[in-house]
Amino acid sequence: MGNYTAEFTKQVTEERNANTMDLDVLDTLDLVKRVQNEDFVVAEKVKEVIPQIAQAVDIAVEKVKSGGRIFYFGAGTSGRLGVLDAAECPPTFGVSSEQVQAFIAGGKEAMFRAFENAEDLKDLGIKDATAANITPKDIAIGITASGRTAYVVGALEKAKELGASTVSILNNHNHKLEELSDVVIAIIVGPEAISGSTRMKAGTAQKMVLNLLSTCTMVRLGKVYENLMVDLRPTNEKLRERAVSMISLICAAPRNIAEGALVSSHDRPKTAILMAKRKIGRVQAEELLDKYHGSLRQALAAEIK
Repeated sequence: MGNYTAEFTKQVTEERNANTMDLDVLDTLDLVKRVQNEDFVVAEKVKEVIPQIAQAVDIAVEKVKSGGRIFYFGAGTSGRLGVLDAAECPPTFGVSSEQVQAFIAGGKEAMFRAFENAEDLKDLGIKDATAANITPKDIAIGITASGRTAYVVGALEKAKELGASTVSILNNHNHKLEELSDVVIAIIVGPEAISGSTRMKAGTAQKMVLNLLSTCTMVRLGKVYENLMVDLRPTNEKLRERAVSMISLICAAPRNIAEGALVSSHDRPKTAILMAKRKIGRVQAEELLDKYHGSLRQALAAEIK
């Protein structure tokens, strides 16, 4: 058996996990415990790459401040996680859908159906990166558990050729992708509970990293005040209630004043807070925010002439 397996070049995520060799004979409770026990390693491994995540955040902030965009490229689970993160940025942080975009191998349909062969098509990654009209103002982030997904390699190759900054998020070491990346975020979480099922620990690690990347980038861009998402878009009842509550809390104002400010601000919580707190009109509040590049903290402290 040793000679047979030696014929294969195995990645960490494809190796067999010594802790889970008996999954098929465990009772349900022990099975759940054994699989879940593997998750404990993930957060610690993400912690090890905090410096690289911070580097990527600084690049993303610089790019967006200069009018650039953030692009995610991935296949399968990795691609779906990128789409999820990009889709949640507009309602959470009030950015446009153009500012954070995601491409998945196989296109939109691949979100709901597996297109396993699409990840092997390097030309498809090149095509998507080309269609995105990437420029040197942008940042392209490739997400791949294996680190060698051809679609992601093609996308980052093209992005780099077009002058964009490049970042890779992976769960194995891969020299080719590392050569293409300005920042490499390699979260080596080890063998999966089920060999090769990278939707598990590898996927969880990628989700954690994407959460950190987008959230910390948006905080640095002034989309958060204290720990409140003051740039959210109140597009449903829950978000509207959250917006009114934030305005009331920050301005120490009763609900009716907070609701009125939100309406007057054209549903912009940050603008509404500034209007209610500083007793100014919408136009003046917007001008103040523009002057301080969207920073509510600075706009609240600024002198008004």
